[in-house]
Amino acid sequence: MRIKDCFYLGKIAKKFSFKGEVLVFLDTDEPELYTELESMFVEINGHLVPFFIEKASIHKEKFLRTQFEDVHSEDAADDLVGKDVYLPLTMLPKLEGNKFYYHEVVGFDAIDQRLGNFGTIARISDNGVQALFEVQKDDALILVPLIDAFIIEVNRENKSILFNTPEGLIDLYL
Repeated sequence: MRIKDCFYLGKIAKKFSFKGEVLVFLDTDEPELYTELESMFVEINGHLVPFFIEKASIHKEKFLRTQFEDVHSEDAADDLVGKDVYLPLTMLPKLEGNKFYYHEVVGFDAIDQRLGNFGTIARISDNGVQALFEVQKDDALILVPLIDAFIIEVNRENKSILFNTPEGLIDLYL
């Protein structure tokens, strides 16, 4: 399994017990969707290694208390702390309407109600306070805040997003 075929689920934050249990911080709004997993991939030295799960339960809302097969000591758990965990993209729940995963809309056309097509979504930057669509138009990089009120329609069939951006926002970059 390659990282590009997976999505980031979270990070093994710390040990939980002397029996090798760990707490996996889940980077999701719906951690309860992941309590019945059979396995997950742990990134070790740049490679994804499958770890099978004996038992798992939600702990303090955002953590998955996890017992992996063959990890039954503090020392074995120590080796996993701080490692990123992944699941195959095929395990992502399907989203509908204007909800989308960031990776899903890369390559979509960006269309404004007033200006028409203003480029192609190159990526979504979520590094700062506000997530941003990075839209490539020829040599220009247009940044559009990811705000629900700006998104009129996500059209998966036509691979486009229809925006209603504030007047002048796109003109700043062209």
